[in-house]
Amino acid sequence: MARTTGSHSDITGPRVRAAALSLFAQHGFAAVSMRQIAREVGVQAGALYNYTPDKQSLLFDLMQTHMSDLLSSRDKLPETASPLEALETFTRFHIRFHSERPEEVFIAYMELRNLEPENFEAIEKLRRTYEDQLENILRAGVSEGVFKVADPKLATMAVIAMLTGVNTWFREGGRLSLEEVEQIYWDMVRKSVGA
Repeated sequence: MARTTGSHSDITGPRVRAAALSLFAQHGFAAVSMRQIAREVGVQAGALYNYTPDKQSLLFDLMQTHMSDLLSSRDKLPETASPLEALETFTRFHIRFHSERPEEVFIAYMELRNLEPENFEAIEKLRRTYEDQLENILRAGVSEGVFKVADPKLATMAVIAMLTGVNTWFREGGRLSLEEVEQIYWDMVRKSVGA
């Protein structure tokens, strides 16, 4: 299939992903057609298939990239000496990382239901890897007597849900800066685990 005149794969490919990300976040995966994505990019609908096999692959790619970036960024953080420091680092990292990617976060949570089973399983595996990092911090803190948590797995889910919720309401230029939000949330997380 011939490319549209003036189309370049290193430019058009990222534009396809950006358009899909924006449209999926605005309208939902099910409501967006490949034609809409093509129109947004400025290419013929058939040209999209030079960059992705289908809409499902595009959704999976967006989610997988988000989770891979999340895990890779976490891996680059310096080691911490104690579970309390590790929990603070996790809290602040989660808020900061996600606040910079509201569309990716929305899709990562709201569009899981639209993944085919094999794709869902792959994304869930990446999510569990991230969740396990927090659960291990909590378990270490319980073991050392620093945290009082009855069920570390449940506490993990509660903390992640609370931290991810910042994305639903935080806006730059609002009443609180991101740094102030991080501090308030860190205080709430610390108290929620009995530290």
